[in-house]
Amino acid sequence: MLVLTRKIGESLVIDGEITIKVSQIQGNRVRLCIDAPKSHRVVRSEIQKDDAPAPIVARTPSRIDTAKLIPTNAK
Repeated sequence: MLVLTRKIGESLVIDGEITIKVSQIQGNRVRLCIDAPKSHRVVRSEIQKDDAPAPIVARTPSRIDTAKLIPTNAK
């Protein structure tokens, strides 16, 4: 097991695709921001069962550029 120390705002990268950033520390609680491709499932270990596949976690959709959705010749 690799053990790393990170401060608020610092991050680590796993396999060049997954970024984990420390966003907040309050007492004994740490808030992490995880940026991973949709092909990777991210779940908390306490809800992961050893014999069942991980549930698909809904992700916040990316912001859509609405200018591309409206034709330039629209009335």
